[in-house]
Amino acid sequence: MILQTTLCLTAAAIVLNIWLMVRIGQVRNSLKVWVGDGGEDAIIRRMRAQANFIENVPITLLLFGLVEMAGKGGIWLAPLGAVFLLGRVAHGFGMDAEGFKAGRSIGAMTSMLTQLILVVVALLIALGRI
Repeated sequence: MILQTTLCLTAAAIVLNIWLMVRIGQVRNSLKVWVGDGGEDAIIRRMRAQANFIENVPITLLLFGLVEMAGKGGIWLAPLGAVFLLGRVAHGFGMDAEGFKAGRSIGAMTSMLTQLILVVVALLIALGRI
């Protein structure tokens, strides 16, 4: 069984993780901090954006995969995944000190809502309700 939605979401998530790593590297290079954060707020913010990504994305992708594996994904699963990943992009930008500060909240909310939707669906599947 090929989990097309989960496969695509995971590939996109890896690209986003690379993007977050590159953003950290850009700030490190500009501030000439080669290891760690050097106590620099800009580096700390970008490192936390990537850490938050790593804290949330793998477990969420697992639940996407399990729902899809149960055959209950339907046409709603891919759009939900797209919203989830767009929220992660917004969070990455929102963690910067200036600019799109609302992105942090948008990213947090889309992650929590996505996770809650998947939890409800997973429980309904487990209970044989859907």
